[in-house]
Amino acid sequence: MNFFYAVSTALENLRANKLRSGLTMLGIIIGVSAVIMMVAILQGASARVTNEFNKLGSDLILVVYAPTQEERKVLTHHIEGLKMQDVAAIKAKCSLLKSLAPEMPIGNAHAKYAGQDTDVNAKGVVPGYDRMRNVQIAQGRFVSEEDLNNWAKVCVIGTKVRDELFHHADPIGKSIEVNGLSLTVVGVLTEKGRTFEGDSDKNVFVPLSTVQKRMLGSEMAGELYAQPIDLEHMNEAKDQVWHVLMARYQNLPGWKVDSFDNMLNSINQILAIFTLVMGSIAGLALLVGGIGIMNIMLVTVTERTREIGIRKAIGAKRRDILIQFLIESATLSGVGGLTGVAVGTGSAYLIHYITTFIPSLVDKQTGQKGIAVFVPIPVVIGSFLFSAGIGIFFGIYPAIRASRLNPIDALRHE
Repeated sequence: MNFFYAVSTALENLRANKLRSGLTMLGIIIGVSAVIMMVAILQGASARVTNEFNKLGSDLILVVYAPTQEERKVLTHHIEGLKMQDVAAIKAKCSLLKSLAPEMPIGNAHAKYAGQDTDVNAKGVVPGYDRMRNVQIAQGRFVSEEDLNNWAKVCVIGTKVRDELFHHADPIGKSIEVNGLSLTVVGVLTEKGRTFEGDSDKNVFVPLSTVQKRMLGSEMAGELYAQPIDLEHMNEAKDQVWHVLMARYQNLPGWKVDSFDNMLNSINQILAIFTLVMGSIAGLALLVGGIGIMNIMLVTVTERTREIGIRKAIGAKRRDILIQFLIESATLSGVGGLTGVAVGTGSAYLIHYITTFIPSLVDKQTGQKGIAVFVPIPVVIGSFLFSAGIGIFFGIYPAIRASRLNPIDALRHE
């Protein structure tokens, strides 16, 4: 039997029974469109997460003292946290690190200027912090070595801090008050938007020594960002840092030494598991659609029993009848699959378009708006082929039943 003739016959049967065919394909359409939408949104989310980590510096190691409740129960003595002596020891003993940048967050920071005030994310930093953390300057300069050595009362502010305190005025050279300390603005950061660490445009960077000597009165470093000599030595560099801390604190628990790329991999693994779970749920819709196809094909066999008898009487072989019904079921599911791909892709981009009008979903640095979506071509092809395969799988039994009909009994069928 000619393949194209079998396909045209299948399409003719679909047109002849539009409502029944449409209801039969509904399960396939829902399943495929759900898979496409889910993958498009999760792939977009994965790309955005990767972009967010790139903003933070994906090749960095984060060192912080943050014991859990369970770890606190076994602590033999109290530790305030990471100190500058620890940073010096790590710098001296870790040969696989090429640069270090301690950061001391200031909790509950408040900035004032000429009757205007705002809450800010104030942090004590060192020169080079801007390069390591992908911090860009739009105006003025960043913290310098001279600022660090002289405990200089200077700061670099984010765009929201500038807008809320100075409105449209130039802030460079003007003094603001942060938690009671007067600081001269020497730079303004490039607009960056929100990251996993909060609103970057509310940041105020102050020389670390200024925070330690003039605000806190201690040598606390808070957190440490370290950059390995290359990505290939990331794990070995983390091990070096870990061994230094364990030697200094007698294996006391509570220290965290992790890399941003490791955190990114963990998040992507969670997204992959979520994709698998959602894909399984969507697969149930495909399964239901496949069962619907089998039921309809069984009805079709009954309706066309006399036709099958005529075909066999004029020389059609069992193989021809089998192939014809398999092609018809595959065509039914294939058309449903194509429709599902179109519906899923269109729905994903419709969601993206609608969410572009939500201000909180705007990436200030890249200008990207809305929920990010990405439809991989292999997923589209795979979904279509899988839906066609569902039709073949669930069409096997009806096709075998049709091919085994006795031509004499089939011709007698009314």
